[in-house]
Amino acid sequence: MIPRRGMAVASALLAAALAAAGCGLGPGADVGEVQLTVTREYGAVPVLERAVAARESDTVMRVLEGEAEITTRYGGGYVRSIDGVAEAERGSRPYDWFFYVDGVESPIGAAEYELEGGERVWWDYRDWSATNHVPAVVGSWPAPFADGIGGRRYPVALECESVRPACEATREALEREGVEIASGSPDGAIRVLVGTWERLRDDPTARLIEGGPAESGVYGEFEATGDGYEVVALDEGGAVAERLGTDAGLVAATSRYGGLPVWVVSGGTAEAVRGAAEALDAETLSNRYAVTVTGPDVGPLPREEP
Repeated sequence: MIPRRGMAVASALLAAALAAAGCGLGPGADVGEVQLTVTREYGAVPVLERAVAARESDTVMRVLEGEAEITTRYGGGYVRSIDGVAEAERGSRPYDWFFYVDGVESPIGAAEYELEGGERVWWDYRDWSATNHVPAVVGSWPAPFADGIGGRRYPVALECESVRPACEATREALEREGVEIASGSPDGAIRVLVGTWERLRDDPTARLIEGGPAESGVYGEFEATGDGYEVVALDEGGAVAERLGTDAGLVAATSRYGGLPVWVVSGGTAEAVRGAAEALDAETLSNRYAVTVTGPDVGPLPREEP
């Protein structure tokens, strides 16, 4: 029988040998910082915001549990509560925690999502009575354009419909973040659509917005009026909260059939589209699912209930 002290020494030597060989029993090498954000109520209530050093073996779940008190369900794969705020029903409405990586709803669980470094991870606690599926959000700008999604880069296609000033403003906003815009619209690109809604609604992905949150995940719609198309802001339950008219713009993101996100920079008029394009910056978009723009006023979506 090997003495207990001898076993400890042997184990230490084995661990050292494996680490030196690159096999590693530990957490692995640093891969860079991950921006971790935790909010409530569609980003309206900040809870936590910090840069976290990530390592090779880290997942979205592991980074979260290192920075906040959490409880889980289903074998640790599902977050039930963060810092004491748990899944619940409030006034017959369901509330849960949802997370996004680089502005995109994850198709896999937090315990399975391995981090590459550089990601923007956003957890939000919200009412999901109108929809439990919001495929993409704008609040992690300049993600997903600047560094891709989950460490994987994609070409970025800018598709403009007869609104040159708004198109140039959008291009400048992307290029300020170091984004290289592809020529044309290549397959496998993250698309940015810029134009009046009358023109953009011909696109099948953009047109999902007319179906409300259940179709697009966007808590805003366009409705036809005698003067064109007006922006309609919806509340958390998906009901009309405010009609903004044709002079309002919208910045939102969605996707179709689980594809890459498609951003929409639109409005009822060319001037409204330009206003939306000028809202493309981190200060304006941070921690927001989508925004409306009416002159100098920027409002988050969804709106608070009247």
